[in-house]
Amino acid sequence: MEDHGLFGPESVTWRVMGEPILLVGGFRALLMQSLHPRAMRGVMQNSALMDPDEAWSRFVRTTEFVRVRTYGTRAEVERAGRRVRKIHATLTACDPDTGETYHLDEPASLRWVHVGEVDSYLSVARRAGVRLGDADADAFVAEWRRAAEVVGLDPRTVPGSVAELRAYIQQARPGLRLVPEAAHPLRASLRTPLPGLFDTLRPVVPALTMLAFATLPRWARRLYGLPATPVGDLWATATLRALHTGIGLVPANVRYSPDARRARKLMAA
Repeated sequence: MEDHGLFGPESVTWRVMGEPILLVGGFRALLMQSLHPRAMRGVMQNSALMDPDEAWSRFVRTTEFVRVRTYGTRAEVERAGRRVRKIHATLTACDPDTGETYHLDEPASLRWVHVGEVDSYLSVARRAGVRLGDADADAFVAEWRRAAEVVGLDPRTVPGSVAELRAYIQQARPGLRLVPEAAHPLRASLRTPLPGLFDTLRPVVPALTMLAFATLPRWARRLYGLPATPVGDLWATATLRALHTGIGLVPANVRYSPDARRARKLMAA
């Protein structure tokens, strides 16, 4: 039997994650992550997140981890997860609010990052018009408990349905904010250099970041000091739908990554 990794052709995850519009979801996930003070400080104090010259390489590493976790074999996922768990267990950060030193693998931070990622992919997919009924959405959240285990979380401690996901976010809201030492992501996106020929796409980064901001809940946009109105919600949804529809006109062999094309063939079979 072929090893399809964590998910496989019967999963909602394979149906959703291959859509190019989910790139916006990835940007949104980073914005959600950055509102958790300890998660943000853990990254800031141990990486070049705030260094524009290192932003591309970090983006590539993160994208590769998501690819392997979604489409890789069990062995590939375990290798990637073991590497991430080792890094998180080794590195520490200091919380200036309390003076406490903590490891990056503390469950509360990892859980918020997980929830922000799942919520972002699901929200962007549904608003863009990817076909997902309520049962599909619940299945997607439940499937991603397997992804939570890869980074060291007990899957029983993360949301397993959309209702649980929303309840967790609501409960976490009082502790969320943008820490004062963090540069605003929108400003950082304006000066992010890209390597080689990719540099011609640099103007796209602020536009993607702005769209990702617009897809955030209104309370999250306010934490970033940005306007938060129903009109902004409507603009974000309309833009996502227009982009998803436009991308859908591109031939599938160009539109989808090699892993997504392989997954689609297996799903069709």
